[in-house]
Amino acid sequence: MIVGAHSIIYSVDPEADRAFFRDVLKFPNVDVGSGWLIFGLPPSEVAFHPSEVNGKHEFYLMVPDIGEFTSKMAEHQIPCSPIHDEVWGRLVEITLPGGGTVGVYQPLYDRPPSVSSV
Repeated sequence: MIVGAHSIIYSVDPEADRAFFRDVLKFPNVDVGSGWLIFGLPPSEVAFHPSEVNGKHEFYLMVPDIGEFTSKMAEHQIPCSPIHDEVWGRLVEITLPGGGTVGVYQPLYDRPPSVSSV
């Protein structure tokens, strides 16, 4: 029944952010018309955190080595926040070319297996 998930990142400069995902992060993509790119992502996971309200969602990219990742971003002049250590992982926030931010973290827990469909 479920074969994947689709995330949306809103941007005031989507062309710049699409170029970053295509040219720097090297995510495979398809053009669904007029330069509107949809990107393939690596296996993902979802967690449920307590909250006072429903409907809040967050999006993070995951990497095996946060230090290596931030060094690579520096080569491309992509600003990263300082590395923040948590029990569950090492976290940074990158600033996209369009001005928005995305969290990136190195998990320190055993990841669940990926599924092809449910």
